[in-house]
Amino acid sequence: MGLLEIIGLLLAGYLLGSIPSGLLIVRLTTGKDVRTIESGRTGGTNVMRAAGFWAGLITAMMDVLKAAVSVWLARWIMPDNNWIHLAAPLAAILGHNYSFFLIDRNEMGKIRFRGGAGGASCVGGSFGLWAPSFLIIIPVGALILYFLGYASIATMSVALISTVIFAYRAWAGLGPWEYAIYGLLAFLLLAWSLRPNIKRLINGTERLVGLRAKHQRSQVGDAKGITKPENSAKEEN
Repeated sequence: MGLLEIIGLLLAGYLLGSIPSGLLIVRLTTGKDVRTIESGRTGGTNVMRAAGFWAGLITAMMDVLKAAVSVWLARWIMPDNNWIHLAAPLAAILGHNYSFFLIDRNEMGKIRFRGGAGGASCVGGSFGLWAPSFLIIIPVGALILYFLGYASIATMSVALISTVIFAYRAWAGLGPWEYAIYGLLAFLLLAWSLRPNIKRLINGTERLVGLRAKHQRSQVGDAKGITKPENSAKEEN
C-alpha cells in the first residue's frame, strides 16, 4: 500500500503541475496562444508579455499553488515521509515544465512536452514545506532580478535560496534535513529547462530587465543624442 501511495502522490503532483494556467489565462483574456509569443513558455513572465501584468501575476500565483497543494496532499496522506514531501513538488515542477496537457510536435516532427521554466512552482514547493519561506524567497528573488537584470538567473536563484533556508533550519534543529535536498534537485530541473537562456547568458545575448536594462537604454539614448545639438542648430540656421 505504501508503494501505491507514493506512486499516486507523484502522479498527482505531476498532473497538478501540468495544469497549463498561463495558457488558459492568456486564451481567456486575449484569445492568443501564449506558446506562439516570445519564449513560448506558459509561466508568469511570458504571460505578462502576452497579456499584461495582472495576467502574469495571477498565473504565477496559480503556479505557486499547484506545487504547494502537492506538498499538502503528500503531508496529509504520508505525514511521516519527508522524502515524499519533497518529491511531490518536484513532480509538480516537472509537470509544469513538461506538461501532459501541452504535447505537440516540433519542427522536426518529434513529440515534445511544453510548459514553463518552473520558478513559481519551485517557490510553491518551498511554501508548502515551510510557509514563511515565501516571505524570504520572493523579496530576495525580486532584488536579484532587479539588480542583476536576468530573469533566468532570478528563476534559478529561488531554488538556491530554498536550499539555504532549509539547510539553515535543519542545522538549527527546526526542520528535517531532507528538505534541503529539495532546493538542490529543483535547481537541476530549473537549470535544465533554462538551457537556452544559459547559452545566451554565456554568449552575452540574454535579455536584460530591471535596473541594468534602464541603464542600458539610457546609454543607448545618450549615444544617439551626441550629434543632436549640432544637427538641430544647423536646421534652425
